[in-house]
Amino acid sequence: MANPETIVVIGAGVIGLSTASCIQQRLSPSQSVLLVAREFPSDESINYASPWAGAHYRPVPGSSPQVLREANQAERTYQYLKRVAADEPAAGIKFVKGVEYLEAPPAEYSDPQSLRNVYASVDGFRLLARDELPVGVKWGTEYGTWVINSPVYCAHMLRKFIVRGGQTKKYTLANMKEAFSLAQNVRTVVNCSGMGFEDPESFIIRGQTCLVRNPVSATITRQNTDGSWSFCIPRPLDGGTIIGGTKQSHEWDPNPSLDIRTRLLANASKWFPFAPESGGQFDVIRDIVGRRPARQGGMRMEVEKLADGKNIVHAYGAGGRGFEISWGVAEDTAGMMLENGLLQARAVL
Repeated sequence: MANPETIVVIGAGVIGLSTASCIQQRLSPSQSVLLVAREFPSDESINYASPWAGAHYRPVPGSSPQVLREANQAERTYQYLKRVAADEPAAGIKFVKGVEYLEAPPAEYSDPQSLRNVYASVDGFRLLARDELPVGVKWGTEYGTWVINSPVYCAHMLRKFIVRGGQTKKYTLANMKEAFSLAQNVRTVVNCSGMGFEDPESFIIRGQTCLVRNPVSATITRQNTDGSWSFCIPRPLDGGTIIGGTKQSHEWDPNPSLDIRTRLLANASKWFPFAPESGGQFDVIRDIVGRRPARQGGMRMEVEKLADGKNIVHAYGAGGRGFEISWGVAEDTAGMMLENGLLQARAVL
């Protein structure tokens, strides 16, 4: 028998975990997967974004190639998570009502085709009538969507990967090509590292949210006139509620801002349906600061062929949409590998 081949996947965020799992389901008998990462789901680091994520799905209308690609990936992720939520209650996924209120809707929200591109695939989508909108809101909708307890889901995916025979290695790579030396006969490295390696198009988006014990039954997103956003996301399995949030590009401050926390909670008490007995007060578990790994123009998704016959498959730079497009990205990455002969077409288990 030929020397068994190891495929190395770099990164154990939601994109890396999903991709490793998707590849694992398509391996030939002579292939295995090694997941290499600086952090795994039991670790805490401001640069390890996935466990900090609010993790809900809010469609984003538009007509650019990036938006349409992400809409397709998000639709497939939605259907995948619906199956997981039904079959694996311990995964930390729940389908709830999603509501959006926009005070200053961008032009694409008045374009029926842009709306169809992203909302047609979600359950129960309907536009809210004018008399259903809160004061100051110009556009609103509701639909069925998912929310995720992100630390639980990441740990669940890692456990499934290991149970199915996947190998892991905690290691900080200085250079991507180092990954070819971490196992025997590595011909393919899959780069789900978030920021890439010295990619000038990559940048971080600082996000600050607040995790509270107060329960809420729906995930609600409100766009404010000044362009800022407010949201509440219930975390399944008694994980509290995420109240957010900020999007600060190229902002490296690791410390939670008390002023931001105060503003987030004040907005939440005004706009979101927390129980009346809360009295506008919140039982804060912790402030959360995370760095979303973003990339100008969207994710890099391509196969890079090296001179020595080896390959690097790039899938990084999802920004704040990692959970929303995760399984679609994983399927597309496996698809690129199939097209390039790095995986063999076979029935998915």
